[in-house]
Amino acid sequence: MQFCDECGSMMKAEDGVWVCGSCGYEEARDSDAEAAMVTTEGQEESQVVDTSDVDVEDMGPTTGAICPECGNDRAFWEMKQIRAADESETRFLTCTECEHKWREDDH
Repeated sequence: MQFCDECGSMMKAEDGVWVCGSCGYEEARDSDAEAAMVTTEGQEESQVVDTSDVDVEDMGPTTGAICPECGNDRAFWEMKQIRAADESETRFLTCTECEHKWREDDH
């Protein structure tokens, strides 16, 4: 990922140059620098954790949230940073009754 030296916006690769979509600044691509960049390609996805044998008191915090599947009013919750660091975290919820999972993003 490359960021614009002029305005700080994320740049896109086009025909051998990096181009800023915000201000139009262009910069030549450097294959050595790009090889050192960290990407999400080839990274393993996190594995699903089986919580069926875990006691309810060991599951973590709960909150008052209405399950969209069964209407239950309690859910376990967990916060994760899945977007850019300058954006808010996403709250993942799991119903305490039917174990339906959903997420809530701040907009």
